[in-house]
Amino acid sequence: MTKNELREQAMLHRERIRPEDEDIENASALFNQAVVVKDKLVGAYWPIGDEFDVRYLIADILKDGGRIALPVASKTTRLMQFAPWDGKADLIKGDWGIYVPKTDERVEPDILLVPFLAFDRKGYRLGRGGGHYDATIADLRGRKEILAIGVGYASQAVLFTLPVEPHDQKLDLVITPQGVHDFRN
Repeated sequence: MTKNELREQAMLHRERIRPEDEDIENASALFNQAVVVKDKLVGAYWPIGDEFDVRYLIADILKDGGRIALPVASKTTRLMQFAPWDGKADLIKGDWGIYVPKTDERVEPDILLVPFLAFDRKGYRLGRGGGHYDATIADLRGRKEILAIGVGYASQAVLFTLPVEPHDQKLDLVITPQGVHDFRN
């Protein structure tokens, strides 16, 4: 199967996942056990459609002394920038209709939360196909040490190895409501 065919199947599968049947808050508890966020800047995302809802994670990160930034994607580049967000300020729709903080300030995250359609047992993810996260992770890794953490549902795991292209970036961790998968070794 090609990446696009896999992406189509993964999107259909994710649409069938019922978040109310998952213990989404447990993902936050597992995240807190696996990652220290105090004094760290976490690049989160505002969920769109049926993406895993990280708002519990965001609330806990802020409560635990971490700071949050949300991605600001542009239609002119795959590299995303990040704008700080305190969890309370109003958000506005950005270039892709995704909610972003209403500020021109830009920051670089230490930890990056990454949505996915599927992930494999080697730590690779299948995204929507725009390449924004892969380009951004590669750019950040070229300048500093970051932790790239995929967040989603356990049923988004695939038993086969996803096709990987040279630009694809491996995740360090994947956290689901059912467990933590560490791919750093």
